Amino acid sequence: MINSTLINQNISLEDFTKNPPEKMEWVDGKLIEKNGITLRHGKIQFKLGRYWDNYKNSSKQGGEVYTDVPCRTNKQGRSPDIAYLTPELVSEYGNYPTLPQSFPLSAEIISPTDLAENVFLKAQEYLESGGEEFG
Repeated sequence: MINSTLINQNISLEDFTKNPPEKMEWVDGKLIEKNGITLRHGKIQFKLGRYWDNYKNSSKQGGEVYTDVPCRTNKQGRSPDIAYLTPELVSEYGNYPTLPQSFPLSAEIISPTDLAENVFLKAQEYLESGGEEFG
């Protein structure tokens, strides 16, 4: 996961999902900027996304692999570091600005400063909102 900075801007979750700002999440009614991306974070994100994409292609299951894309959970507007969308969901929601549920498979890259409790709460949030797996 990435460090975050609170942005003092009032925006509704509905507005966030219609026009999600880049590198932002909507958490507890506030825009939170995802920052603190390091070279190591970018390298891990790229490699994991590539592995997922290679697996998707070799298994011929289809769908799409994304990085830093917005989704709506039951509570928040999130942007997992890496996400997979099935062919059916790509067909249904592929042109939406924000996926209206969690991605079936999501991953957050954890930094040494992340609190374990926050990581588990975020994983639970994804899983309670339609996600099937979280890494």
